[in-house]
Amino acid sequence: MSTKTNHQKMLAGELYNFFDPELDAQRQRVKELLRLFNDAPDVGDRRGILERLLGQIGSNSLIEPPFHCTYGRNTSIGDHSYLNFSCIVLDNNRVDIGDHVMIGPMVQLYTAAHPLEAATRNDGWEVAKPITIEDNVWIGGGAIVLPGVRIGRNAVVGAGAVVCHNVPPDTVVAGNPARTIREIEQ
Repeated sequence: MSTKTNHQKMLAGELYNFFDPELDAQRQRVKELLRLFNDAPDVGDRRGILERLLGQIGSNSLIEPPFHCTYGRNTSIGDHSYLNFSCIVLDNNRVDIGDHVMIGPMVQLYTAAHPLEAATRNDGWEVAKPITIEDNVWIGGGAIVLPGVRIGRNAVVGAGAVVCHNVPPDTVVAGNPARTIREIEQ
């Protein structure tokens, strides 16, 4: 029998229960910080809230409101990165965003996935796999990145793409599911 908490299981990529009271308390804290962030009129005020909310927010990085995430502290953003309006980060596991990353409006990063069996899903069980976005990546508006995906350095993800698999460095991917369109010479 495991002695790990649901929080520890979640970050380890193991099956955990979303309805756990500890996890629910964490999500409620994040909802309040997001309300403050999304309502703050001043960039400086928003920056201070992001420093309390996220695991890391690099220098000269900016997130436009509205912004939504699940746990906040599982998200790390490097320097000089930009998340445009209405981004959603389901950071049930690690979401690591590198330096000089541009993320378009309404991009969705999902670390959480659910079992295929309805009864298990209904009982609140899920699993979460990390997402890594390396340096100098551009993700076009409305793209969706699924659990466990790594997007390589200098890659470009086309608007509206659904990224189910790792993206090699220096490539352009697009479509549903996203496929390599071409390589980029740097």
